[in-house]
Amino acid sequence: AGSGSWQWRLALFTGVGAIKADFGEGAPLTGQYASGRTGWYEHNLYPLRYNKAVADITREVNGENVIWARSAWAGSQRYPLHWGGDAENTNSAMAAELRGGLSFGMSGFTYWSHDVGGFVERAPRDLYRRWLAWGVLTSHTRAHGAPPREPWEYDEALTEDFRRALGLKYSLMPYIIAQAKDSSAHGFPMLRTLFFEYPDDRTSWTIDDEYMFGSSLLVAPMFDEAASRKVYLPPGAWIDYQTGKVYQGAQWHQIAPGQIPVVLLVKDHSVIPHIKVAQSTSEMDWNNVELRVFSTDNLPVSGLFALPEGDLLTLKLGSDPSGFALKNDPLSGKVKWRVSRAPAK
Repeated sequence: AGSGSWQWRLALFTGVGAIKADFGEGAPLTGQYASGRTGWYEHNLYPLRYNKAVADITREVNGENVIWARSAWAGSQRYPLHWGGDAENTNSAMAAELRGGLSFGMSGFTYWSHDVGGFVERAPRDLYRRWLAWGVLTSHTRAHGAPPREPWEYDEALTEDFRRALGLKYSLMPYIIAQAKDSSAHGFPMLRTLFFEYPDDRTSWTIDDEYMFGSSLLVAPMFDEAASRKVYLPPGAWIDYQTGKVYQGAQWHQIAPGQIPVVLLVKDHSVIPHIKVAQSTSEMDWNNVELRVFSTDNLPVSGLFALPEGDLLTLKLGSDPSGFALKNDPLSGKVKWRVSRAPAK
């Protein structure tokens, strides 16, 4: 693990949750390595070995296989997770980050993150607000870069925007965990191109500024200061998470974001599990879960669910005159379900 391994162990023993494995992509081509080979052979292997060294020590100390790495090569998906590097604080850089994340996911990586607001300079207020809105809709979220990054260093309104966006992510934690379990088991990315879910839809292959977050949520970030944006929706009906408006797929729409400045739509006939927002994920009440139904009719609906340390389950709900209800309860006595129905208009 290298001469610094004892420092890594000490940091983990004293409460550090994960080690940031920064850099790693600059191994010199002219260097001579322990293997006796030059950088022409070792250059791409270096980040893989770097990722492995940090992941192995982390697993040894606290049982977690989590790092925060910038560089990667084929095989680094075994040592999650990675982020998109030092982005500029611009609209075009925000769009480029998403394209990079989608490409990374199609290279076999389940998890990916990015520096919300960009890294190089102080994040412009509006950019920061819009970037966070889709930053919370990725597997891991980090606001990192040139200071200040605390929203209260801007103003109270941005602090409230942060609270609202982070509340969305925390409330969606049951969905995120279930999708993470399913994605990692199959080698799927959590941040997916539209064509990953809709390979037979020709237009989905041309879209690089929207994505599927897991199998049921479609996200279209706001890449500039605008009142709305053009959004392509794959075949089927889609329900706006924030407004309840229904849109038909296989066509383009002009859609305005909701109070959280992002376009977020739910695939018809989906069940999205929610949990009450808590101060920390360690304080979340997994004994009480809301199953929010998104449906344009009364046909059966389904969705994935998993307790943090539990197996992945498919929940199926049917409708009767009183509303939707679970057809069977695989966690009877462990979880109290509250079934609700999102507006669809």
